[in-house]
Amino acid sequence: MPSERITFAGHDGSELSARLDLPEGPVRATALMAHCFTCSKDIPAARRISGQLASMGFAVLRFDFTGLGHSGGEFANTSFSSNVDDLVLAAEYLAGRDMAPSLLIGHSLGGAAVIRARARIPSTRAVATLGAPSDPSHVLENFSGALDRIRADGKAEVELGGRPVTIGQGFVEDVAQARLDEALHDLHAALLILHAPRDAVVGIANASHLFAAALHPKSFVTLDDADHLISDPADAEYAAGIIAAWAARYIDLAPPPAPPGAPEGVVRVAEADPDGFLQDVSWGGDHHMLADEPEAYGGTDRGPSPYGLVAAGLGACTAMTIRMYARRKGWPLDHVSVDVTHDKVHRQDAEADTDDSASKGAKIDRFIRKVRLEGDLDSEQRTRLMEIADKCPVHRTLEQGADIETRVA
Repeated sequence: MPSERITFAGHDGSELSARLDLPEGPVRATALMAHCFTCSKDIPAARRISGQLASMGFAVLRFDFTGLGHSGGEFANTSFSSNVDDLVLAAEYLAGRDMAPSLLIGHSLGGAAVIRARARIPSTRAVATLGAPSDPSHVLENFSGALDRIRADGKAEVELGGRPVTIGQGFVEDVAQARLDEALHDLHAALLILHAPRDAVVGIANASHLFAAALHPKSFVTLDDADHLISDPADAEYAAGIIAAWAARYIDLAPPPAPPGAPEGVVRVAEADPDGFLQDVSWGGDHHMLADEPEAYGGTDRGPSPYGLVAAGLGACTAMTIRMYARRKGWPLDHVSVDVTHDKVHRQDAEADTDDSASKGAKIDRFIRKVRLEGDLDSEQRTRLMEIADKCPVHRTLEQGADIETRVA
């Protein structure tokens, strides 16, 4: 996905570092993402969620709060309220580019921050949280042993996530007074809560409290065995898919116009994992799926292979064509299903030498279809429907071949 490195002024005038991830095509909506306490915008979960939303047409802004990551300022001088202020300023930056955010996403303390910030970001239609505390003061448990030093000296250095962080008295006082119940009751936006039952940092009881305090529409989805940082790529992928599918229900994602000569629109494929083969596939505005390779061939098996997608197209087209013919004839076809197999492995073919000498003698692609026709059909009707199967458009395309023109975008 295309990504812009940008900066904007934070609550104290410090320069905040951000990434604006953009879709390959037109921007259909905008999301604003807040990272977890002392994390950064670049943690794997944030990157994957941003990538999947971008594949659906979202522009996604993720930024480092004041004093964290690549942003300027002193973290010791920040507070929960200043994080909320930074979020509002990020939303104002987006609005200045005619990209006011309709979706807010927050991880851990960032989830609490987006709930609080929503009232000051009027363009918001939906809010999603991951592992968020119901009481922001929960973060004080991470450095409870240093609270006396912070009170005595005004600030103290503590170790969080394996690195030293300076916590100021202002942060402690502000987060201790922060409450979310009123903000949840007056959210005026759809709410999605994602939380792992085994989260050892922010317990699952926090999700229950958030859910109970919010008004409908609200949804809760468990992240099963995920850890608090959602560090497993499979868990991040799952969370990304849930957020993307859920958001589409509450945010108007007008489909982009189809280009001339392509009535079905553009099928857009974007790499999701440069270290593997996972691909985001989107089409028709609101449709999304994954393509991948089996684990045996270096993939993660989170979606069909390219040849599997071709086989799916053939099977779907066969079933549709048979159904249209039977419907037109008024024949008693109760159900049709198609099994398709293919005897090639995509990665082996992609890596093969493609010069003329190597291609000589190469075997022909062979798709095998097993069509099941259920219903009170006589033998002549069944025979005719099997003949119709060979007339489906995808069958003809595969049989006759197609011209493929490749251009540099």
